[in-house]
Amino acid sequence: MPAHEPKNFEPKAPVQLNPPKDDPITVDDLRKADGTVEGSPVYVAIKGTVFDVSNNRSSYGPGGSYHVFAGKDASRALAMSSVKPEDAIAKWDDLGDKEKGVLNDWYTFFSKRYNIVGRVVGSNL
Repeated sequence: MPAHEPKNFEPKAPVQLNPPKDDPITVDDLRKADGTVEGSPVYVAIKGTVFDVSNNRSSYGPGGSYHVFAGKDASRALAMSSVKPEDAIAKWDDLGDKEKGVLNDWYTFFSKRYNIVGRVVGSNL
């Protein structure tokens, strides 16, 4: 995973984003959006917010550096700058302030690059 991103979160090239959606997305539907089915979306959730990262399939799809996050709420892994599958879980509230700050930075980074397509429902967080 790259070193902690700088505070300037603006993408190198302008990104035209749709208005954020608040559609409910079940954990099972999120799991299915992992890029393994050709033509299906690739989603990554952060703090329960679901981002469509399909336009970066090379990174988040099968074989990509960040495929471990695809189809999951990867909050803990992002907060810890980890690409370990066991860290790609939604639980992040027990982390320290530094990790929570890193997670918030990643949320900002994603929100400037990827459409928000909904929120995770049916989770115990």
